Amino acid sequence: MTLLARARRLLVVLALFFPMVKVVFAQDLEPRAYSASPVGTTFALVGFGRTSGDVTFDPSIPVTNVQATFYAPVIGGGQTFGVFGRQALLTVALPYAWGNISGNVGEQAGSVHRSGLTDIKSRFSLNLRGNPAMTPRDFARRTHRNFIIGTSLSLAAPSGQYSGTKLINLGANRWAFKPELGVSWPVKKLDLDLYAGAWFYTSNSNFYPGGGLRTQNVLTALQAHVSYTVRPRLWAAIDSTWYGGGETTVNGGSPSSRQSNSRIGLTLSLPIAKNQSLKIAYSSGVTGTIGADFNTISVGWQHVWINRR
Repeated sequence: MTLLARARRLLVVLALFFPMVKVVFAQDLEPRAYSASPVGTTFALVGFGRTSGDVTFDPSIPVTNVQATFYAPVIGGGQTFGVFGRQALLTVALPYAWGNISGNVGEQAGSVHRSGLTDIKSRFSLNLRGNPAMTPRDFARRTHRNFIIGTSLSLAAPSGQYSGTKLINLGANRWAFKPELGVSWPVKKLDLDLYAGAWFYTSNSNFYPGGGLRTQNVLTALQAHVSYTVRPRLWAAIDSTWYGGGETTVNGGSPSSRQSNSRIGLTLSLPIAKNQSLKIAYSSGVTGTIGADFNTISVGWQHVWINRR
């Protein structure tokens, strides 16, 4: 087997780390987010997800007894490259969503339908230890996997459908930033991942019923994943996350209750062609104080290209 063929095979095995873009209403659950991959690699993703339950976890929206079902197709892409001799990855995802939501505002019950773009999400990650920038040839010559320390910055842009005169929106009408630090520890066929990060939000100056000012405190997020490689290009993971904080204030009033929610999920990655894979993920709320009681299932198709130069 040539070095290039070995590199391609290893790439398809390891590049499955490309984060599955979740339905916009769910918290992140991304196994193998800092896995190794050669530079000059391009990823393409087409995904589809379904979320049902109490998906409006915004504590400043006065809606109770929420029941919703939303569908969310997404397209995305990514590219690996070198930064100061380390592997870096930039990804961008453009999601769309449609669905119905019902609930009570005071004593009045009602339902609405929403359909449109949601906020564009991007992520830049950099591996600080254990994974230098490698060409496909150097990547194929590796004899073992290393303990990895990585960092990333996620960004959600205010590009989704939004109106200050509506209680329920697909966009948030604000910027959100999430710095994160993650570690990945390979143990034989296992990969043990742990990430810690925090979401920071700008203000929404056009909150319901129009012209209101909504602010939100920092939302801390922790993730833990255990994945097992059955054979090359086939692996499964158990995923968990906890997020807390995120109190909101509208027009300088009293802050809402603090969030403290946890979720658990499963991810399965299947090879379907030489440079292609199919990823299936499911997650569900375990405990929570605000809006954690929803289920999400998603399917994503990924294609990988190697820059042979």
